[in-house]
Amino acid sequence: MTRTTPPRPLDVTSAFPELRPLARRAVRLHPRRGLPTRFESSVGGPLLWPRNEDWPVCTAAHDGWEKPVSLEDLRRRRALLEQAWLRPRPPGQNLLSTEEAVLLAALEKGHARHAGPNALLPVAQLYLRDVPGLTGPAGADVLQVLWCPLDHVETSMPAVHLVWRTAADVVDPLDVLPEPADVDRDGSYVPEPCAVHPEIVTEYPSPLELPAELANRLHEWSSTANCHYQYELSVAPGWKVGGWAPWSFCDPWPMHCADCGAELQPLLTISSGEWDGGNGSWIPLEDRTPHPEPVGLREPSNPPMVLIGRGYNMQIYRCPKSPDHSVLENMQ
Repeated sequence: MTRTTPPRPLDVTSAFPELRPLARRAVRLHPRRGLPTRFESSVGGPLLWPRNEDWPVCTAAHDGWEKPVSLEDLRRRRALLEQAWLRPRPPGQNLLSTEEAVLLAALEKGHARHAGPNALLPVAQLYLRDVPGLTGPAGADVLQVLWCPLDHVETSMPAVHLVWRTAADVVDPLDVLPEPADVDRDGSYVPEPCAVHPEIVTEYPSPLELPAELANRLHEWSSTANCHYQYELSVAPGWKVGGWAPWSFCDPWPMHCADCGAELQPLLTISSGEWDGGNGSWIPLEDRTPHPEPVGLREPSNPPMVLIGRGYNMQIYRCPKSPDHSVLENMQ
């Protein structure tokens, strides 16, 4: 289904023409509940993976004091809660029965971390045909994003692994994908399967990336125009490809390739939600009518159920010189 971002409340470039050359195209992915196949773009869906190619694993140190859980226990827990939220119940009745509460506690108990490598988990698969402007190495027509679904010491986020491939080269795809032995206890890094609905939007830099004089003028103008530049006119929320960085709780810092020193470019933003109380003007037109029935466990603003930190974004940067160079992850 198409997703349509409403026009911005104001044309900020009419008041600030110096922003025009700073405009960037971003592609909002709008992940929504679905059953994508390996031949489609998706978030949290199956990957088109050759049977004769090793599946990537993580051997790094993992952060956090909580015990991990198995992927199977997490899926059972989500199914249990989904069923509970969808069924009708009289006011005052507990969400779970006594038996369900006992089962839920057992599923949340966790286990000791496995000593061996942890298989990576599919996060996104983006066919270039579906995402305008997304480019990769010569001949590649699909980007696959995987991560280790545990906090890592260096970033307190999952560790990302990118694969660029040519779909036509995969003549014998793997039917059953390997799964990690450990996932984070809350399931924050296990995306639910979603179809994507790419849409091109125009973005402008966060105030933190603008010259101080311009940022101050924008702030003063926002108060009189009754339209907040930071939340309504600059950077689109949600999962997206390209665009500007959603700087928020920390100041921008130089992003350079660790291998060659080139300035890194935003590739993919993985979000904890597509809208909140501060950026409601970005809610697609198709999502503005409240659903008359219970929606279950998934919040309408976050169908993949991914949570970065306390509700932030993970932005993945890539080197424009070579796809083989290291990527950089940043929480914003």
